[in-house]
Amino acid sequence: MIARQMEAPIREMLTKFPILLVTGPRQTGKTTLLREMFTDYQYVNLEFAANREFASADPVGFLRQYAGKVILDEAQRVPQLFSYLQVRADEDKEMGKYILSGSQNFLLSDNVSQSLAGRVAIFKLLPLSHREMRGHSPNLLADSPDQAIFRGGYPALYERDIPPASYFPSYMETYLERDVRNIASISDPGAFRTFLRLCAGRAGQTLNYQALAIEAGISQPTLKKWLNILEAGFIAFQMQPYFENFSKRLVKSPKLYFYDTGLLCHLLDLNDAAQIEQYHAKGSLFENMVAAELMKNRYNAFQPASIYFWRDSNGNEVDFLIREGGEIQLVEAKFSFTPTPQFFKGIKFLRNAAPQSKGRNIVLFAGDEHQKRTEAEVVPWHDLFTL
Repeated sequence: MIARQMEAPIREMLTKFPILLVTGPRQTGKTTLLREMFTDYQYVNLEFAANREFASADPVGFLRQYAGKVILDEAQRVPQLFSYLQVRADEDKEMGKYILSGSQNFLLSDNVSQSLAGRVAIFKLLPLSHREMRGHSPNLLADSPDQAIFRGGYPALYERDIPPASYFPSYMETYLERDVRNIASISDPGAFRTFLRLCAGRAGQTLNYQALAIEAGISQPTLKKWLNILEAGFIAFQMQPYFENFSKRLVKSPKLYFYDTGLLCHLLDLNDAAQIEQYHAKGSLFENMVAAELMKNRYNAFQPASIYFWRDSNGNEVDFLIREGGEIQLVEAKFSFTPTPQFFKGIKFLRNAAPQSKGRNIVLFAGDEHQKRTEAEVVPWHDLFTL
């Protein structure tokens, strides 16, 4: 098993909360991680009909039978169990007694916020990060940005050497059938597939809800509901703009990114890493890889994301703005092998517009050389794990 960064913060929070919840996309290794970490815990998979029926029909008896430390896998399958877990956690007062896992947030988020607020530490396990790949083996991370983008980070691709072209079609069928159709109650999966591919084509772009709804042939309320479904299933996320008044006229629409660039390439019908070099929006793919890695690094350390982008109405922009305490770190992502003065334009503008702001300036590019420039530090793509 490839060691996961999240193991250390999970062990730390085990002593501070009665309940831990590990959620994230399907097939990112949640069950494997928890069973490897907690061999002394009982394990119950609520995906199995018999376990689910027992927990649903008799939650008191179910929790009495599993009275010791227990891992409840696919916990969202029995949402009525959460209020009983609250009572048991309050009565037992034992830290780390219940560990829940779930493959999506369709039902988890509401039930956690309603029943377990203040009693649960929530972790989001995303696909493998560059840091986790490098920690396992220096050769596990691809040797080019094209390859890294194309393959993405789902563990099975590395642990079982599955080609992306063989992996992602079945992954999407599982997601569409088990999550979207069964849980989100979408009656027209064909329309949702079209919507999903249209979203892939907008990765790294600011969202125009009206234009996307028209192209997808759906209403704006349906569009926003479906975007929420992508976020709840950890397929995509919306990055919000930074609103502090560095300029009076700011772009206020969010940007759309995918949690995994391998899945993104599949949705874009990119069937080989070599095709990325010719793809018309390859810069957006590179930017998406950076966005996803920044999110993974934060979540794996059990830290809030606090990642934004900044853009004004005159086209001045910075790809990523990260709040670190009282400082603001600026990160530009450029799919180019040679740094140019244009790389630093957005960072220079924003620092001049907000001279009181302090923090690290970084340009992450596709080359291999680390440079200390006056305007910013130029960091090669394979050192993305350090951010």
